[in-house]
Amino acid sequence: MIFWLWILIGILVLILFFLAIKIYLLKKAAREIREKFADRIASDTNTLIDIGSRDQDMKYLAEEINIQLKQLRNDRLRYQQGDWELKDAVTNISHDLRTPLTAICGYLDLLEDEEKSENAARYLKIIRGRTEILKQLSEELFRYSVFTTVSNGTKSEPVVLNRILEDSVSGFYAALRSRGITPEIRMPDGRVHRMLNRNAVSRIFGNLIGNALKYSDGDLIIELDESGRLLFANHASGLDEIETGRLFDRFYTVETASSGSTGLGLSIARALTEQMGGKIGAVYEEGMLKVSVVFSEKVDGKA
Repeated sequence: MIFWLWILIGILVLILFFLAIKIYLLKKAAREIREKFADRIASDTNTLIDIGSRDQDMKYLAEEINIQLKQLRNDRLRYQQGDWELKDAVTNISHDLRTPLTAICGYLDLLEDEEKSENAARYLKIIRGRTEILKQLSEELFRYSVFTTVSNGTKSEPVVLNRILEDSVSGFYAALRSRGITPEIRMPDGRVHRMLNRNAVSRIFGNLIGNALKYSDGDLIIELDESGRLLFANHASGLDEIETGRLFDRFYTVETASSGSTGLGLSIARALTEQMGGKIGAVYEEGMLKVSVVFSEKVDGKA
């Protein structure tokens, strides 16, 4: 009886041994699929997933993933092609618009010197206002297409974020005063050094302050800390969580925004921020719109 019991134990041990090997091989195959899948997603390659496992289920899983990878690659190519075509169209349209708009503005300047009735003067003022809006829209479209086409980013140089932020706020001083906004600015005593493109950073800060002008209920808080994180916060009763989540979508505008808005300001800010290795995002909390920008890479160990 004891003999047969030992035989049964031996058989169970062998079964457990083979099961352990089977589980190990399945885990190895799953890990191989996971690693290769992550590599194929991260890189632009036509290579499919090929595993060394002989397990038919794992091979079937790899084949199914390869089918989805092919579909994903085709969808990505169609999206990129459509994106390039859209940017080319935007560039061409905005370029074609600028020439006649410049001519219109020139003739409007000439009409200012002509004798005209009160109604004619009023109509002329309306035409000039609408023309300036069109000019602004065409310029914004052109800048967006240029900024988002530069895939290798912009030339970097040592910059001081404190100084660029001060200059940006000063440039919007008159516009902020006209809205009754007195910005509350908080910055560290020490300089925050980074390797960035000065013009691009100024553009980002300008677009974010301009965004606050559109949606602010009358306040604006700007914070910069030593880690390179900036916060632009203001009360915005005309927004909600859903609209805030779409603010960075190109051409998206909120009804409460000005009629001259293109919906490209934050899209440009995001494109430039990401080109320089930074991060940008927005949240809506307790009635406040909070846009954060982070430039974490330091210059020669400087804070």
